Amino acid sequence: MAHTLLANALDLVRDAAHPLTGAAHDYDPLLDLAGDARFVLIGEASHGTHEFYRERAAITRRLIVERGFNAVAVEADWPDAYLVNRYVRGDDSAADAEAALSGFRRFPAWMWRNAEVLEFIGWLRAYNDARAERARVGFYGLDLYSLFTSMTVVLDYLDKVDPDAARHARYRYACFERVGEDPQAYGYAASMDLAASCEDEVVSQLVELRRRASEYVSRDGRLAADEFFAAEQNARLVTNAERYYRTMFRGRVSSWNLRDRHMADTLAALAGHLEAQGTPARVVLWAHNSHLGDARATEMGWGGELNVGQLVRETFGASALLIGSLTHTGSVTAASDWDAMAERKRVRPSLEGSYERLFHDTGLPRFLLTLRDSGDLADALHDKRLERAIGVIYAPETERISHYFHARLPSQFDAVLHFDDTRAVEPMEPSTRWTAGEPPESYPTGQ
Repeated sequence: MAHTLLANALDLVRDAAHPLTGAAHDYDPLLDLAGDARFVLIGEASHGTHEFYRERAAITRRLIVERGFNAVAVEADWPDAYLVNRYVRGDDSAADAEAALSGFRRFPAWMWRNAEVLEFIGWLRAYNDARAERARVGFYGLDLYSLFTSMTVVLDYLDKVDPDAARHARYRYACFERVGEDPQAYGYAASMDLAASCEDEVVSQLVELRRRASEYVSRDGRLAADEFFAAEQNARLVTNAERYYRTMFRGRVSSWNLRDRHMADTLAALAGHLEAQGTPARVVLWAHNSHLGDARATEMGWGGELNVGQLVRETFGASALLIGSLTHTGSVTAASDWDAMAERKRVRPSLEGSYERLFHDTGLPRFLLTLRDSGDLADALHDKRLERAIGVIYAPETERISHYFHARLPSQFDAVLHFDDTRAVEPMEPSTRWTAGEPPESYPTGQ
């Protein structure tokens, strides 16, 4: 019976698969599926695979040019991405695309400082240069790790528009001085009652900034509104990051949920800001599959975690399109530990019983599957299978425990891209370990 079900699934996948040949029309079915969607979420099964970055950029270019999408939001901190936003929208404070990416210095720098992102940023600047200012496409970060950088941005903004308010803000943010610029040290001390929490101070600062919003925004029209919005997002980031670093020592579920709620709320705030300026918001979101596939269809969701994909679906329904990306084997840029050097690692062939192995067994090298309303195909793929997730760390020696979870793919995504053999994304500053090449094919057999 199991063999018959597997053969049926293979046949259905082969019949439904749309080959990706590198032709201009490859993603026509995906754009048709997008229809009038306001949010297209394009995930990746790792943070270091060339094909995921390249194809995501290709889809995004088509959405911008053919469907009028006007913002790209990414799994990155707001202030770092905002340097890119200024550059692609015509601000020449950064000399070129490489300089615009200079804010991405915190681990894992390769996640955004890589050849594929550099090429896309250059394309987006050229595209925007040919358009009126109001019609230009922005680039924004949704994440919340930049506690201290965001505080600096808020202070810089207030120094320009309201020096008295800046002095009050410095007094509030001085609460963090006892831990230097180590947010995890702050989180540990505050969560263990070894030091006072700064929660009241950061919340008060956000409330005060918002109270003065109309005064600050009235000064210079759209430019003032953009600058205030950026400052407000940084102040809100500080508030949520303070909670995040306290929460991370109390369990994974609560800190994960706080982070993904922050990203979903930032996405909604961005959409509201664009629409307040008379621009219908149509946003492409780039992040890991684990953030963008609906958590309710995964082992993480069954354990109490939620994510951006779930929250966006719950809020916007069919106006959101969720796309995942998978691979069977190849190489990946990843580290062996947090804050360690980037390496070019070989990705082990996918495990039996996984979606990746099923797709590999079709014999098709690269293809697109549309899963929304796919009838028999969705039914055949609905029983839970393993799915692989490689983040910024890859531990092949413990891969089953470290990198696999159960999921129901047709409920997790509206479409999925499969690339059977992939290669590592190229960092802009490759480490000596990265340039040394991939490790040998053989690995310990223990999982």
